[in-house]
Amino acid sequence: MMWREAGAWARDLLLSVLIALAVILFLYQPVKVEGTSMMPALEDQERVFINKFLYRFRLGEVERGDTVVFWFPGDPSKSYIKRVVGLPGDKVEVRDGTVWLNGKPLKEPYVPAEYQDHVSMAPLTVPADHYFVLGDHRSSSNDSRSWGPVPRAAIYGKAVFSYWPVAKMGMVR
Repeated sequence: MMWREAGAWARDLLLSVLIALAVILFLYQPVKVEGTSMMPALEDQERVFINKFLYRFRLGEVERGDTVVFWFPGDPSKSYIKRVVGLPGDKVEVRDGTVWLNGKPLKEPYVPAEYQDHVSMAPLTVPADHYFVLGDHRSSSNDSRSWGPVPRAAIYGKAVFSYWPVAKMGMVR
């Protein structure tokens, strides 16, 4: 009787581990935000779940406003998290800190005035299969203004849910 219970327990444990691995590998992955470039939406050391399934299997397209996780183009061993501002074919320009998209100023309610900077950037047309990404805390963000658009192939997840600290638990906007 004891061996049968131990075998059932071991089977259930193994099944649980396999399900957890499948979820982490293919669906959702916990990620720790490092740095202040996405404040106030995401803070340093905040923990979020990213949806890896959505972009991997092309079930959803990368959209303007998405908070995405990607392999940094300058060093693919590092991951960055930023907000998508420009889509393929968009003309992006930054004038004294204001993002202009296709000739019109972009409304960015997620960037408080105190996080703005006064950097300018010449107009750039986002190439096919690339995305222009920016941090919400513009004055402390290393982003597409410095190293250009991110290839679609480098984007591996969308931030969807914050789980730590508990006070910030909820959907990522």
